[in-house]
Amino acid sequence: MVMDFGATMLLIVLVALPVAAVLFVGAFGLLEQLGQGELAINERPASPPPPPGSAVGRIEREEEIRQLVQARHDRRLARGEDGLDVESEVRRLLAVDPDSAPEQERQQDALREEIRQLVIARNSRRAGRGEPALDVDVEVERQLRELGG
Repeated sequence: MVMDFGATMLLIVLVALPVAAVLFVGAFGLLEQLGQGELAINERPASPPPPPGSAVGRIEREEEIRQLVQARHDRRLARGEDGLDVESEVRRLLAVDPDSAPEQERQQDALREEIRQLVIARNSRRAGRGEPALDVDVEVERQLRELGG
């Protein structure tokens, strides 16, 4: 039995059309599921943290410090070392409040520390070349004077 081109095309369309229709209708269910599943993020974004000076901020800070000190205490005990006095360490760390200093002083301290790290790195390179090391404190003060004016 010999079929001409038109009959072949008609047969292909009649077979392919129902298959395509079934696949097309099934695709709408897949589109509704798009963006869902194990890796989807369906939760609301986290609320912003409380202001640092507020009562809630101080309580949150104390809780975080206590957790960190407790973890350090537990690690020391696991290594067989003496544990920390968690309460006194928490009180000591709470007394150190980086936000209590004026902004300009904090910036100056941050700049001083950054220059110190650069001088230490420069000393490492100088030692690799066999050159004498610079006095870190003197060099930090010199660079601060140069930057200041």
